[in-house]
Amino acid sequence: MANTVNQRVVTPEHLLFEAPRTKAFITGSEAASEAVRRANVDIAIAYPITPQSETMERIGNLFAEGYIRDYYRAEDEVGAFSAISGASRTGVRCMTASSGPGLMRGLETIASWPGHRLPLVFLIMCRVINAPLSIQPDNLELDYMLTSGNILLHGENQQDFFDYTLAGFAISEKCEVTLPVAVAVDGFFVTHARAWVEMPSAELKLPPRDCYSEAVPMIDNENPPVRIARDAPIQKSNFISYQMHAAWQQEIHAAHERSRKWVSRYINGLVEVVNPEAETLIVASGSAVSQSREALRQAEEMGKKVGLIKVKSLRPFPTAELRAACRHAKRIIVPEFNCPGWLNREVRATLYGHSEAKIADGPRVYGGITMPTELILEWLFKSE
Repeated sequence: MANTVNQRVVTPEHLLFEAPRTKAFITGSEAASEAVRRANVDIAIAYPITPQSETMERIGNLFAEGYIRDYYRAEDEVGAFSAISGASRTGVRCMTASSGPGLMRGLETIASWPGHRLPLVFLIMCRVINAPLSIQPDNLELDYMLTSGNILLHGENQQDFFDYTLAGFAISEKCEVTLPVAVAVDGFFVTHARAWVEMPSAELKLPPRDCYSEAVPMIDNENPPVRIARDAPIQKSNFISYQMHAAWQQEIHAAHERSRKWVSRYINGLVEVVNPEAETLIVASGSAVSQSREALRQAEEMGKKVGLIKVKSLRPFPTAELRAACRHAKRIIVPEFNCPGWLNREVRATLYGHSEAKIADGPRVYGGITMPTELILEWLFKSE
């Protein structure tokens, strides 16, 4: 399955942590495509939707340059995600991407990936999903991804998009995991803005997928599709259906738990904590972390001590890490770029019975509006 470009195979540990890196001032779309350049991908299947289109266009250029064995544009999102399912089932390393309404259109297929134990990487560049039509970077779609069974990482910036994408392939294909990994960033804030990204040499790449060392066999002459397809016999008996689905759902949950050590290893922990001794804390993920960092700086200028917990992994959720980081907290706010507050809900459920902190119901901005640091500061200190 070697690609046509002459790159040297190294371990994920070497590529992510040990290899010397150089800085480039690039967009998030460029960062993601540069990660794929080093990921030893066999096939990428695309369907355009803003703000994801530029990323997959650049990955298409990688195919032309010989870094990917195959690439094509599908007829729609359902077609792209279904084709990726088949590609993963045959044992090759594959990836796709989408945004907002495109993700929602293919959600039925996306939700089938974990149950079929399909190792793949799915890049999500968030945008508004509800009417009226908009292309702004609201991240409501991640609320739907939380219960899809996919591992879900949420990057803050362009550097995260590069690192998490590479890490996604390594995590996904571990035998005890064998699940799809979705890597999300907030569209435009990350995809179309430039920042410094440190990257190892493009002469290095991940080892190829070892499909014979995963939890579920791929389709080949020894394992034809009829041996793997479970739907027909399952649906003929309610009793069998209940038992099979219950067991399989528990296995997906167990695989998430087994993935914790690999997620933590390859993205340097499920959380990042700044000022852990502070009694007032911000818990955030994605681009809201960047605004929160600036709010912390301004709070320090005001002589106030504020802490920050950056949540990197949404699935598996950092339950133990969050409880430990919040043990001294008296007040917590959760800034988000969505209306219902899915991260706030996760934080409340996780800390229930484990913290006496008052958890504020916000702040949130809707429709993809940038969150002013003044809004964060107001929510931090309005009760004083």
